[in-house]
Amino acid sequence: MSASQIPPATAVPGDDVPTLLVKIFGKDRPGITAGLFDTLAAYSVDVVDIEQVVTRGRITLCALVTAPSPAQGATGSSEGDLRATVHSWAESLNLQAEIISGRGDNRPRGTGRSHVTVLGHPLTAESAAAIAAAITSTGGNIDRIFRLAKYPVTAVEFAVSGAATEALRSVLAPEAAQLGVDVAVVAAGLQRRAQRLVVMDVDSTLIQDEVIELFAAHAGCEAEVAEVTAAAMRGELDFEQSLHARVELLGGLDASVVEAVRKEVRLTPGARTLVRTLKRLGYQVGVVSGGFTQVTDALKEELGLDFASANTLEIVDGKLTGRVTGAIVDRAGKARLLRDFAQQAGVPLAQTVAIGDGANDLDMLNAAGLGVAFNAKPVVREAAHTAVNVPFLDTVLYLLGITRDEVEAAATHIE
Repeated sequence: MSASQIPPATAVPGDDVPTLLVKIFGKDRPGITAGLFDTLAAYSVDVVDIEQVVTRGRITLCALVTAPSPAQGATGSSEGDLRATVHSWAESLNLQAEIISGRGDNRPRGTGRSHVTVLGHPLTAESAAAIAAAITSTGGNIDRIFRLAKYPVTAVEFAVSGAATEALRSVLAPEAAQLGVDVAVVAAGLQRRAQRLVVMDVDSTLIQDEVIELFAAHAGCEAEVAEVTAAAMRGELDFEQSLHARVELLGGLDASVVEAVRKEVRLTPGARTLVRTLKRLGYQVGVVSGGFTQVTDALKEELGLDFASANTLEIVDGKLTGRVTGAIVDRAGKARLLRDFAQQAGVPLAQTVAIGDGANDLDMLNAAGLGVAFNAKPVVREAAHTAVNVPFLDTVLYLLGITRDEVEAAATHIE
């Protein structure tokens, strides 16, 4: 059919056009949706909207249709006949039916649309109530709620309209912290579905360890190095100075320690799932680290990462010299590398996601389109766009609107 042959649109009625909201409830089984619309078809109504949800085997099916006129239908029947027929059909299947008269389509959604993702472990009724009330307090309306995952955490997404994204975020962040749940607020729109670049910190983010502490254990100075590391991550020490001080303690170690440390590195639970899923969805993934290329290069190869950058331990005559070579990857350096990776990937900075846990990651988190503080220090949680405080790195996928079913489908995908 050519454009000139397309009839005028009638499926979206004006406010004065009579419509019927047909609601069906009951035990789900195959054929209910087809049966309802087959019943309605006898009355020549137009479908304006449909929504169906199945929860624990119970169906809620809603259909908004134009009301029939006395001249419509196979037998010239009216709205009263439609109501009687739908109720009779529902009763024959042990279903309940409710039909509500009205006019026009659904109320237009308000301007300012956001996705609010809530992660709970568990998600309590108290938390759900508080989050919903907080959304309402901003003037926002909850248009739809959808469960993204039931494990390893419960993740639900609220589609919200009528409130600015930043206003929602500023109200929900402190509420979430008080409730002990994680909440992410991102603007709705096509950009959420676009291919993205995800860049992660390594130590205590992609992996469970602090690499320099693994090296320090072999040098017998683990406690001393750990103390300096903690102070640096809290933002109490200049990172570059602290790095040089810690690396100096490693001087004299045999270079064979590099392989030993690589074997000791433990990926964070969910790390493989996160990277695998992102890659199979067409995302590009990179890491930036204040640690060392001797470890990040191995991780890049093992996980199939697109980008990796870190500091490099100097090795001379088979020994660590206690120095690093090249430019230092510090707080500002991580943000610069995020921009460099985005440029190489052809991804706008607004389409990047950064994940980190320490003060050294703050510039990167703030520069990204979405900055995620992962089991982070308080100063980082307060400054990031959102925080995840469960020990599963793949929960970040839910913040991107990726469901657990999609994660599992990616896991079984055959190349």
